[in-house]
Amino acid sequence: MKIAVIGAGAVGQLMASFFAESGLMVTLVSKRKEQVEELRANHLTRINVDGTKTVQKVAATTNLKELPQQDLIVIAVKYGQLNELYEQLSSLSKEVPLLFMQNGLAHFEEALKLAQKNIAFCTVSFGAQLIDTSTVQHRGVGVCKIALERGASDIFDRLLLLKNDLFPIQLVDNAQQILFEKAVLNSLINPLTAVLQVKNGELVTNKQAFLIMQTIYQELMEAFEEIEETIPFSKVIDLCEQTANNTSSMLSDRIQGRKSEIDTIVGVLLNKALIKGHHLPTLRTLYHQILAIEECGERR
Repeated sequence: MKIAVIGAGAVGQLMASFFAESGLMVTLVSKRKEQVEELRANHLTRINVDGTKTVQKVAATTNLKELPQQDLIVIAVKYGQLNELYEQLSSLSKEVPLLFMQNGLAHFEEALKLAQKNIAFCTVSFGAQLIDTSTVQHRGVGVCKIALERGASDIFDRLLLLKNDLFPIQLVDNAQQILFEKAVLNSLINPLTAVLQVKNGELVTNKQAFLIMQTIYQELMEAFEEIEETIPFSKVIDLCEQTANNTSSMLSDRIQGRKSEIDTIVGVLLNKALIKGHHLPTLRTLYHQILAIEECGERR
């Protein structure tokens, strides 16, 4: 089974590492020639949750089109990079299944405009941190949920055979639902950690941060009644505790001076709530704080 993973960041590297460990033929597709050379020379290292290291040999390239036809293509870049990828994906065979791994909801309808017959979406709750161009640290075990939106599930069913307790995979029914649930969880954790500049676990141990998170949850629950059943607040607390030492992607973006995914995660959720007549004032305030921080950074 040949799998190409587009995006050699933390999530892409961790996925590629576990796929390669299971015996699949994996190619990492990176924009940076230097990273490709590093991966070819030193292979891909995963620092496991217990501190041990696993090294896997993977292929690497900057040119997706030079690859032979793949059995599956995993798109593990951030939403902002998708626009430049759509044209490349459009040029591929319609028979190649695609698996999108972006946060938020903005990419859902866009991806379905592609001609590929088999398209699925994925959300992950594992922790991953990029150490360097060829090393990723696994910072917490979490489920990889895959939902087929169009086509046949055969290739995704085969992923279930890759049984690994450190990398559990589930096939679920509703792609929009898992993307929505992940957007809710991200909205409860990421903006707050980025503004306060704290790790995930401190949202539970810091009384004031916990109160703010509770308030945001209450606002979301009033806007989206199904949240109380599908995402009980206890699940939010569990996620914070399971990823206690993680730096959220939004905080990492702030530290690195990068533009975050605040619009594609929180912005879309705010718009959905507004259509239903709910303003979500606490979450909206955090949203504008993140945008203000990014604007200040751009001026510097």
